[in-house]
Amino acid sequence: MSVGAGTVLDMGTQGSAHIVWDWNGTLFHDNDAIIGATNAAFAELGLAPITLEQYRALYCVPVPKFYERLLGRLPTDAEWELMDGVFHRHYTAHRVRCRLTEGAEDLLSGWRSAGHSQSLLSMYGHEDLVPLVRGFGIEAHFIRVDGRTGPSGGSKAEHMVRHLQALAGRVAPERTVVIGDAADDAVAARHVGARAVLYSGGSHSRVSLEGVGVPVVDTLAEAVAEARRMAA
Repeated sequence: MSVGAGTVLDMGTQGSAHIVWDWNGTLFHDNDAIIGATNAAFAELGLAPITLEQYRALYCVPVPKFYERLLGRLPTDAEWELMDGVFHRHYTAHRVRCRLTEGAEDLLSGWRSAGHSQSLLSMYGHEDLVPLVRGFGIEAHFIRVDGRTGPSGGSKAEHMVRHLQALAGRVAPERTVVIGDAADDAVAARHVGARAVLYSGGSHSRVSLEGVGVPVVDTLAEAVAEARRMAA
């Protein structure tokens, strides 16, 4: 059975340990695509390009706040619409060269084989996310895959609420651990009574993540080990 929004497979029982994975910058190592698309968007407003290190130090959610840090003001609605469209167009072109984060497939398989459940929640558009996940051959590891529906640029918190509501009866929030690369992943986890582990290899620098108040790790293997401990 294919996985998509509203699809739940026959895995996961109430009370078992569960991981909600983030996609961009976590399972999907797309830093190069992100920075390339970001700089293309910046060029539309005459902004100088930034390095990956600068991006990771400044990036925040909601995304317009990130642009405010660079512009000195929030972008206008017209500027945001223009930059967002350019970003996604260039990201789609760049992402074809990106791969899963090292070790991700084995970790997904191992967690599932151990009898635990896992799902995927991303702020990447749902219609783009599902075929991308399917193309890597990993969809069977998840009991649910949800991408963003509606406008881009917001927080993951309300999406997390809907994601776990769809898994009610199979997944207990208190035994759920969110693994992501952004401070917003920890915010979303707290919003639903789950816990979080943050991975330092994605959109945020380790320094910026360490102020969030949740465990920060440098590899996905460490993240899964921490999730196992937290959900025990």
